[in-house]
Amino acid sequence: MSLGEHLATTTLSLVDVASESRHEGPVLDLLAERLASAPGLRLEDAGDAVRWFAPAGRRRDVPMVVLAGHADTVPVGGAVFPGRREGDAVIGRGAADMKGGLAVLVALAEAGASSAAFDVGYLVIGREELPIVDSALLPLLDRSPSVREASLAIVLEPTANALEVGCNGNLTAHVWIEGVAAHSARPWLGDNAITTALEVLGPLTRRPPRNVELEGLVFREVVSVTRIEGGTADNVVPDRVSATVNLRYAPDRSPAEAEADLRSALGDDRRVHLEIVGNAPPGPVVLANPFVERLRAAGELAVAPKQAWTPVAEFATVGVDAVNFGPGDPRYAHHDEERVEIGALVRAYEVLRAFLAGAGRT
Repeated sequence: MSLGEHLATTTLSLVDVASESRHEGPVLDLLAERLASAPGLRLEDAGDAVRWFAPAGRRRDVPMVVLAGHADTVPVGGAVFPGRREGDAVIGRGAADMKGGLAVLVALAEAGASSAAFDVGYLVIGREELPIVDSALLPLLDRSPSVREASLAIVLEPTANALEVGCNGNLTAHVWIEGVAAHSARPWLGDNAITTALEVLGPLTRRPPRNVELEGLVFREVVSVTRIEGGTADNVVPDRVSATVNLRYAPDRSPAEAEADLRSALGDDRRVHLEIVGNAPPGPVVLANPFVERLRAAGELAVAPKQAWTPVAEFATVGVDAVNFGPGDPRYAHHDEERVEIGALVRAYEVLRAFLAGAGRT
């Protein structure tokens, strides 16, 4: 079987196992079964929604690289499921984000990718698509010191085989606006919460992106109103509106600064209330890490900022440098026709295999 066929078959087998967040146990078990048969690995942690395979016989005189990925997907919804092969692509929920990346991870493990240059560990996690308060990775990083020994973590998120460094923070807030109900024939007797919501939330929806340049890379900070609900009847002036606001903030801000910015943007109207329901920190740009440069050189990779949030930020909380590199194309992530090209799977495998074998050293 060719490498491309092998990677496509593995990707499709993973896509065909439903793994919506909180229900990823079966696919985690399938991945663990494949990794358990790989040479030079030992299962160190099979805790809540994680499977961590550390290098057996860890060599203290060589650096360790961790290859990591998440096994959960967003809900299937109207997406292709089960998956299918179509021409030179695998199509189905999770193909791009990020079961294609997991197929590459598994193939590298089965090929025994550790070398004289590196020890390699393999980590798969669940609940990545949920708010950070539900993270399965943070508890693992807290309880498993061996993961924190990594000189570099490579998260196989969809990057279209570019090297994407850092990531934006991800703040989600619930906003509700209080008014006074009244008959719609006599609206002056009430206080229309929808009118207030338009006044308060409208400027947020029109706020232009804030471009932040870090080490030559431009991160775009954006804010969106993603949900809104209000009103009780066609002839009642509504007394309450609720909305969800999502702020993707650049790595030059802390979570506290992002929260303060959002509160300031909403103003001090006493009818407006804000609850932060999730605030995942941004990931730092780690281009100074020599192993990041070696990875870039191993595949002559284009370098870009990560606009979305990814677990590189969680690795940073324990001092582990991490980057994003994977075969999926971000434009297909969460799309109903989610897909990954077989050629992209092969390319990702070959770049990582060359890097782990020591390519890119000067």
